[in-house]
Amino acid sequence: MMFRTYCSLLKCRNLMQNTQKRYKKSNDVEIFINGKSITVPKYFTVLQALRRERVTLPTFCYHERLSIAGNCRMCLVEIEGIPKPQIACSTPINEGMKIRTNSEATLMAQEGVLEFLLINHPLDCPICDQGGECDLQDLSMKFGNDRSRFTDIHFDGKRAVEDKYLGPLIRTEMTRCIHCTRCIRFASQVCGLDVLGTTGRGTDMLVGTYVNKIFLSELSGNIIDLCPVGALTAIPYMFKARPWEVRTANSIDVTDATGTNITLNYRFNRLLRVLPREHDEINQEWLSDKGRWAIDSLEMQRLVTPMYRSQECLFETEWHFALKLAGDLIRCTCPDNVMAIAGPHCNVETLVAAKDLLNTFGSEHTYVERGLYYSISGMDLRAGYLLNINMQDIALADKILLVGTNPRFEAPVLNARIRQAYIFNECDIYAIGPKCDYNYYVNYLGDNIQALANAGQFMQGAKRALILVGVSQLETAAGPEIMRILTKLAPATKLRNWQVLNVLTREASFAGALEAGWKPGALEAVQKCPPNVLISLGADEIFYDWTPPANCSVIYIGFQGDRGAQNAAVILPGSAYTESGGLYLNMEGRSQYAMPAVTPPGKARHDWKIIRALAEYSGVCLSYSDHYSLCQRLLQISPNFVDLDQYQQKLFLDLLPPLLKSSGESENYLLDVDMKTLQEYYCSDVFTYNSPTMIKAQKAAGELAACSYASI
Repeated sequence: MMFRTYCSLLKCRNLMQNTQKRYKKSNDVEIFINGKSITVPKYFTVLQALRRERVTLPTFCYHERLSIAGNCRMCLVEIEGIPKPQIACSTPINEGMKIRTNSEATLMAQEGVLEFLLINHPLDCPICDQGGECDLQDLSMKFGNDRSRFTDIHFDGKRAVEDKYLGPLIRTEMTRCIHCTRCIRFASQVCGLDVLGTTGRGTDMLVGTYVNKIFLSELSGNIIDLCPVGALTAIPYMFKARPWEVRTANSIDVTDATGTNITLNYRFNRLLRVLPREHDEINQEWLSDKGRWAIDSLEMQRLVTPMYRSQECLFETEWHFALKLAGDLIRCTCPDNVMAIAGPHCNVETLVAAKDLLNTFGSEHTYVERGLYYSISGMDLRAGYLLNINMQDIALADKILLVGTNPRFEAPVLNARIRQAYIFNECDIYAIGPKCDYNYYVNYLGDNIQALANAGQFMQGAKRALILVGVSQLETAAGPEIMRILTKLAPATKLRNWQVLNVLTREASFAGALEAGWKPGALEAVQKCPPNVLISLGADEIFYDWTPPANCSVIYIGFQGDRGAQNAAVILPGSAYTESGGLYLNMEGRSQYAMPAVTPPGKARHDWKIIRALAEYSGVCLSYSDHYSLCQRLLQISPNFVDLDQYQQKLFLDLLPPLLKSSGESENYLLDVDMKTLQEYYCSDVFTYNSPTMIKAQKAAGELAACSYASI
């Protein structure tokens, strides 16, 4: 009886297997990994199949976001029917292929590769900045041998290579290089710079520049993360700490509006470095040079104690006196004469608290520094000031029109998606505006409104067209005319979740401020109706274009002393994004939360807590006193604030054309871009002005532009 039952179960099992094979997708094949049968797409390589099944296989040269090189030979596996081990990264799979990753031949091959690498590799791990994060260390411990056959008696000694000078940001120790060519492929494929390359073969092979030329790019720091050994390390982080000595905090980059995910490394309440954090929909695993190295600006010109102005001088004081002085200024002023201006680094908590303070007091004058004047509806429609597609979908575009923007420097991470579309999707890219340094071929159509009107013929026939307009063009008098032409120019599409017209913003606080109800156009507001009391939330740029009158008292809440603090009557020291964290909305309108890493220096406090205390001294009662109750208030204002890390489709894009303002004289308007070259990128705002590293990079970029090999 038991035998009959077993036979019936076996027959049912075979029947199920035959049924699965019969209904298997035509593009799937069956392979065997260590004796286990799996089904994978037939376009997979062996390494992709192994990684999908979570089978550990060592690699050096392979990277998911770069082309396959197959030159480290570390991913050798045994395949039945082939006499020699094969590299898994470039070997395509076949029907019925039997792969073994744990056989004796495989382990011996991997051990032999590591032994060859270590013959010429300098064993200077104690003084190497890559120690503790080195792939060669980790793989040698797991797949290498516990003894070495290398002796100076039988060999000519270890190979030595002269170091290359790649600029003030990247330190080279080319003797440690294992020729994985990750840096070369990244520079060529992602950065668009064919600066790095190889010469020679075998032990004479060298990685470097063909001519004496430094490697500078807006994404250059990523080759440090890609290097599996200590051949490329960061000069600003050199000899500061070991990986096991630092603590980490997940945060968001605020140097642009892309919302790049980052990790903050800190020790002893001091921020040491910034690393990218992987996010497939936003930054993949890249990080701009500003976000990586401008953090030394946080230690320059910091405001660490409350101050007040008397006889044209600023004097230190205590919090009670400074808050009482600021509260009296607000309480004794007519609500219509009180105004608040938000800077580029404010989190949503600060923006909501400041707006609640002024609204409760009876004032509606809350503005951001960036102006948008093209619509009569203000900024009630997200589609009018944000990206209307998911950032990762930019790589699918077949035609892109850039209107008054240079995304390479305004949004380097987003520009990497545009370059993906250019390389892998053969995307045609057109630009209207001044000639800038792009890292892909651009068809220039002109720099005026007339060229914009004639651009429609180039967008015909596109299935996935994109129009990216710079936000700086929409704060001019020609903004309504530009948007009117673009709304007519955008070809109709039937694709779901695909919108053609998109706005590229630049400030990290811009989307969150407009979502919270702030209004654009601070400069126009202060010129039209100068306030008696101005609350500046880290806003410094406006004071370069406008000088407060004698009867205007400025209350400055920020972390860095610049032009805003120079004009302040009362200074209330706030916190940087690394100290307070908070909620930020990127240019997609996606809300993300940044965790704090270190505590504010001196007597500085979190910005929203300063505003909460200022409200009490002003005789205003806010309904929240801790972060939890403040989050409840965020939920009341917009559910998007608490729907973290979710992309939301923009609605009512078709309502933009009827709400456009009437345009004035704009026929001769020339579209301009703030950052045209790499030299202008490194020091482009108040935050990077105070960074010694960014100043060095700017000088190096100027020397590079003036050298004889600049065009090579």
